[in-house]
Amino acid sequence: MNKKLVLASQSPRRKELLAQLGYQFVCHPADIDESVNASEDALTYVRRMAEEKATGTAMLLGQLTDHVILGSDTCVVINGKILAKPADLNDCIAILSLLSGQKHQVLTAIALSSKGRVISEVVCTDVYFKPLTKNEIVAYWQTGEPQDKAGAYGIQGIAGQFVRRIEGSYSAVVGLPLFETAQLLAKFDVYSSINSIETFK
Repeated sequence: MNKKLVLASQSPRRKELLAQLGYQFVCHPADIDESVNASEDALTYVRRMAEEKATGTAMLLGQLTDHVILGSDTCVVINGKILAKPADLNDCIAILSLLSGQKHQVLTAIALSSKGRVISEVVCTDVYFKPLTKNEIVAYWQTGEPQDKAGAYGIQGIAGQFVRRIEGSYSAVVGLPLFETAQLLAKFDVYSSINSIETFK
């Protein structure tokens, strides 16, 4: 029997991507501290965030036996530095100036929790930006798009024109790696409307 799926997020992008795969689910966002620990690298951080979102929501729901909790987190990294959401225009200029004309990484972690069992995976995508002018960055800030996004951009929106190419998963950069999510959910016997246990044999 297909288990009940809970997305530990209210992100419109993650909701759209999960629905795109044909899953039925409800949203129950986790309330966790998203601070980076001292000496914590980006991969460790993003995996920990996804796992804490999944396990935190599982605890809130009382670890119901028929629920599988999906947590996810995304961070933008350049030269080992994690780039947060911009605090203001000057911060946005600083962040996007770092990314201008350079390659950076987007790490997206997914984690599943059910009945005390937790599994997770991190997907890394290389993103190549064109050179950006300050005027472009200011105009982009004024659209309102970068203000709530890690790394100060959304690849699925206006900033798509900044991206010369990517190497890896486009959907992971948006917020949820589609292939890896379906594979991980199957390990918990959660299937979409178009697949079943036979699909993964």
